[in-house]
Amino acid sequence: MRPRIFCIVLGGGRGTRLYPLTQPRCKPAVPLAGKYRLVDIPISNCLNSGLNEIYVLTQFNTASLHRHIQSTYSFDPFGGGLVDIMSAEQTEKGESWYQGTADAVRQNLVHFHPRPDDLALILSGDQLYRMDFRLLIDHHRKMGAHATIAATPVQKAEVSGFGLMQLNDDFTIRSFIEKPTDPAVIRQYMMSPAVLRSLNRPDDAEFGLASMGIYLFNADVLVEALASDDTDFGKELIPGLLGRKKLSGYVFDGYWEDIGTVKAFFECNLNLTEPNPSFDFFHPHDRIYTRARYLPASRISGCKVGRAIIADGCILLDASFDRCVIGVRSVVGSNTRLKNVVLMGNDYYENEMTALEASGKGAPPLGIGAECFIEEAIIDKNSRIGNRVRLSPKGKPDGLYLGCITIRDGILVVPKDGIVPDDSVL
Repeated sequence: MRPRIFCIVLGGGRGTRLYPLTQPRCKPAVPLAGKYRLVDIPISNCLNSGLNEIYVLTQFNTASLHRHIQSTYSFDPFGGGLVDIMSAEQTEKGESWYQGTADAVRQNLVHFHPRPDDLALILSGDQLYRMDFRLLIDHHRKMGAHATIAATPVQKAEVSGFGLMQLNDDFTIRSFIEKPTDPAVIRQYMMSPAVLRSLNRPDDAEFGLASMGIYLFNADVLVEALASDDTDFGKELIPGLLGRKKLSGYVFDGYWEDIGTVKAFFECNLNLTEPNPSFDFFHPHDRIYTRARYLPASRISGCKVGRAIIADGCILLDASFDRCVIGVRSVVGSNTRLKNVVLMGNDYYENEMTALEASGKGAPPLGIGAECFIEEAIIDKNSRIGNRVRLSPKGKPDGLYLGCITIRDGILVVPKDGIVPDDSVL
């Protein structure tokens, strides 16, 4: 029987660092690049790597994530494959929520039916990257490893925010540390000349290897490791395997971004508007899959567009866009200027009845009105921004403004379903 490879996508916790974008949803469900969701990235990487047995573990604010997965990923009965949702559940053996990444996998082992010669690929649901997992699997098998951890080079000045690993010259893992701050310890975790040469980097370059939160386990080793009380892979389980099992490091030298903060999310999106973005959704072969909405083409009239991504189904009238991501079904009125804005769009088109209902409550129409100026902002779905509104976070400390607007990491955020009346100024 051919060894089976099953993929586990961790749906994330509360996502507090990404709040308020995670107020109505979990991190993997946060919209990305105008029409996608963050969870589309790991699932698409799996499918593009020929892996089609995928389980998504969810727990917090999961409704929109469930809807997206159910409406996006379906397979014909002859080709096989599945993307299954595994929500936290009470059972006879336990009634607790997932206590961490390792505990989430532990509670669902019974559903995976692992055989000793299977491989389990464990992925995060909130990262932006493109990886051929077949190369990771080949490396794991060539090394004869019990577990392999994917890592990416990060500059010395940035390593304190990551879990770092130290590799031997044969790419086995010698040690692992979580978010070091001691300069002497950090120096010990700089990449060796042999590893640097394998990446065509100078021998004296100062890079550390940051864990990407991507783990490949022999299934029997995973089952054995989860028999412990460890709740987290990076903090407990992986360090606990050192010296007991053969752990290898797989060095990934492509673009990778952990979208853990509002600022990181904002910059990742705006980078997509560049002529040569760090992550390219226009890749000719490895497509990123998402929900097919069957929307009409966008209607753009009299607009001035600098660098922008404009998704399907938008209505844009005599507006100006400079370095913007415009999401599905967005509506922008005349003489409005958006600069460095991520506009997530809308879940529906407003009809006469819903417009009258909103007006009766003193709310503007769905979308952005006329004669507005907005910069350095994320505008979440289904927002209602009136006419002559001016919004900018410049010169303002992080905090809550105008009843619903949040400034976080220096970025202005209008929350989902947010209402900003006519003539508001911030």
